[in-house]
Amino acid sequence: MTNQTNTYIIDDKLYLNITDRCTLNCTFCPKNNGSRYVHNYDLSLHHRPTAKELIDEIADPQQYNEIVFCGYGEPTLRIKVLLIVAEYVKSHNVRVRLNTDGLANLVHRRDILPEIIHCIDALSVSMNASGPDTYNKLCQPALANSFFAMLSFVKAAREYIPDVTVTAINGLPGVNISACEQLAKQLGVKFRARQSGIVG
Repeated sequence: MTNQTNTYIIDDKLYLNITDRCTLNCTFCPKNNGSRYVHNYDLSLHHRPTAKELIDEIADPQQYNEIVFCGYGEPTLRIKVLLIVAEYVKSHNVRVRLNTDGLANLVHRRDILPEIIHCIDALSVSMNASGPDTYNKLCQPALANSFFAMLSFVKAAREYIPDVTVTAINGLPGVNISACEQLAKQLGVKFRARQSGIVG
């Protein structure tokens, strides 16, 4: 069996690729467009890494400015592994960021935010659109009411996580970046416009 990319480095940050599963089927996602690569890293998985495998690869977290859960799928689908690894990183006083679709509470049918408050310093939530119609068209969610569940997650996250940002990709059909930024302001969180194909 060939090696797989469980962790990858961009600048001074280490990214963790812990799953290939997702409840969204985004039209703009590289894996839905025939690409397995991000920054020349092949992120396809032949098995989902264990917490021990990830911790062994991280080794000394203090080598990095930040460790980010962001790979080929939605990290919160493996919440137990995420928590074990994040707790290990935080035990070394290194910043941890979670890049997420914001659907964890909908998927797990409970509020996961109290579970992650002690080991996640920053959340980056893929808002992707300022309204449900564009969101559903671009993200093709498997679960009903995903757009509104994501907004509720963002609102709740402000009470737990000190640094919350929502993002949308500039240039996608139907995406109004100004409207997304205005919605972020209404939610009381930061906004970042991303460029298609650029991770980091």
